[in-house]
Amino acid sequence: MKTPPAITGDEEVLVLDFGAQYAQLIARRVRETRVYSEIVAHDISAAELAERAPAAIILSGGPKSVHVEGAPGIDPDIFELGIPMLGICYGAQLMARDLGGEVNHSGRGEYGRTDLTVIEGATSELLAELPTSQTVWMSHFDAIVSPPEGFVATATS
Repeated sequence: MKTPPAITGDEEVLVLDFGAQYAQLIARRVRETRVYSEIVAHDISAAELAERAPAAIILSGGPKSVHVEGAPGIDPDIFELGIPMLGICYGAQLMARDLGGEVNHSGRGEYGRTDLTVIEGATSELLAELPTSQTVWMSHFDAIVSPPEGFVATATS
């Protein structure tokens, strides 16, 4: 059996934590792909991120709506760094809102299993090897109804 490559830290993925109960799980899943990952506070500055030069950034979920007064955000200059980003739940909604998309507030939280369906004809490196339909966990207050300019929806839940 071939030994998997060591995690060297040459490449790292940073998980910006908005209070998600599963931030540790996200970081662990990244490490399982043999890429170093670390959880950092959501209020890390763009300058600090640029200095660390991660290969990618994941915006975690969180227990709030992006529409609630005092909801956590990120330094807007982070979007200008050119670092690939993946938003999960709250993180995706925050990114969509901050970059000009439309995010609706449902007024109540939704939690539990739901179906994720890849949109027919959509192309995504991230989803390429996955089934076109699968059961996922949802935990959110908001929904992206219109992505920002330049973004393309590749799946729905």
